[in-house]
Amino acid sequence: MSPRLTDWSIALATVIAFMTGVVSLITGHPQEWLIFVLHAIGGFWLLLLMWGKVRRVWPRLVHLLRWDRRTIFGLLALLLVMLAFGSGIWWVTGGDVSVGGFNLLNWHILLGFVVTTAIIFHTFVRAKRLRTRDIVGRRRAVHFSALLIGGVALWPGEQFTERILNLPGAKQRFTGSREVGSYSGNAFPTSSWVADQPRPIDVQTWRLTLAGAVTIPREFFYHELVSAGDELEATLDCTSGFYSTQRWRGTRVGRLLDQVELGRDARYVSFVSMTSYRWSLPLEEARHALLATHSGQESLSHGHGFPLRLVTPDRRGFEWVKWITRVEVLTEPELGQVVSIFTSSFTNNGRGD
Repeated sequence: MSPRLTDWSIALATVIAFMTGVVSLITGHPQEWLIFVLHAIGGFWLLLLMWGKVRRVWPRLVHLLRWDRRTIFGLLALLLVMLAFGSGIWWVTGGDVSVGGFNLLNWHILLGFVVTTAIIFHTFVRAKRLRTRDIVGRRRAVHFSALLIGGVALWPGEQFTERILNLPGAKQRFTGSREVGSYSGNAFPTSSWVADQPRPIDVQTWRLTLAGAVTIPREFFYHELVSAGDELEATLDCTSGFYSTQRWRGTRVGRLLDQVELGRDARYVSFVSMTSYRWSLPLEEARHALLATHSGQESLSHGHGFPLRLVTPDRRGFEWVKWITRVEVLTEPELGQVVSIFTSSFTNNGRGD
């Protein structure tokens, strides 16, 4: 392909990989598996395009006297792309490594942000507009299609190789997460989207408040929620790379909502942690969610959200709010919840003060 078409194709592949990667972090429903496939295809396509670009500039790379500042930045960009791609492949085939407190998947995500930022910046600063001769012609179309089809074909090839070689990655969930501690009470990992570290809660003084778009707010004691005995088997799929299936016990959200009179314009239900972390669900979805007090036969540990955490099937782990103190019925979406998941660690309770 022409240099200009190659560069713009690299930018497109990067955007596809980046956008699907971001969406994959908030996607947990099995019917949305295609998002993860497109992410992989975008990565493979980018790899093939980078190979073509390296071949084109190789003569300049092997002659040190021809190096300039652009060459150094180009090599750095190539290194970042290879690290991002390599970390992704290593993770999905079963590998892992922890560096600086982050596992391999976290580094893959971080590198993805860095690579995308660098390529977009380069595109705006140095990219040249496509000309008709860059994209018209049978040879151009054949080369472009071959690389794109190659990216598509490499994904099932990688999946097939994992199964033939019986690699650990073959047992991962469609999200890429690995099974840990299913049906084992509190034995699965404790993790948070952010670094919330509240102090343990005393259930003798703790109350759950149900308020918002309701006629009369209510409070519930811990023993009331435990005695309901509602159960739900659901999989917690954490964006840090693990999943765990448990039989959760507690109180259905719908059971609580039926004990108050909702406003006519009630549309959403927000679940608020003692740290101010919160997330909301559409009203009908929220009715089927569970406010869990137990995992299996064990009361939730403090790390898993005692005395109460949200269990909402097919949602990612960061939406399963822990240490809930308030359920609020809303009339419209709460945009501030996106901010809260990044700021809750700075609140007094989030810091453990």
